Amino acid sequence: MAERGRIRRARPGEAAALTELALRSKAYWPYDDAFMEVMRRVLKITEEEIRAHHVLVHETGGVVDGVGALALFDDDWEVDHLWVEPAAIGRGIGRRLLDALLARAARLGAGRVLVEADPHAESFYARRGGVRVGERASGMIDGRSLPVLAIHLDAG
Repeated sequence: MAERGRIRRARPGEAAALTELALRSKAYWPYDDAFMEVMRRVLKITEEEIRAHHVLVHETGGVVDGVGALALFDDDWEVDHLWVEPAAIGRGIGRRLLDALLARAARLGAGRVLVEADPHAESFYARRGGVRVGERASGMIDGRSLPVLAIHLDAG
């Protein structure tokens, strides 16, 4: 039987490796080289984020195979990152990380969590209870907008 893995807080010094994991995860989708070049410049998990936000990693057999982050922007809790190693996609790692982030948000008093999703991942969030509440301009690619979903948390 395969090891289920565990979730823990990200540690100082892991930002570069977590950024590389995020880029590999983004490249799982059918994006062209020009798009991925933009992502290499802007998609980063920083040491500051690890210190300031709720950054969780999933590891299996001592190897990090997923990362997720929960951050407070204005008055809204948001999933700021959720990335899974491509070879591990489909093993429930993303679901476990998202569930852990949602549980953390609930403990912090959030009634909902927002997700600015990659269009390819929108159905994943919808299966976890996300409802589209709008769109945001990507800010990185002209003319590209991203779906924004809200996941309402049980009050109890």
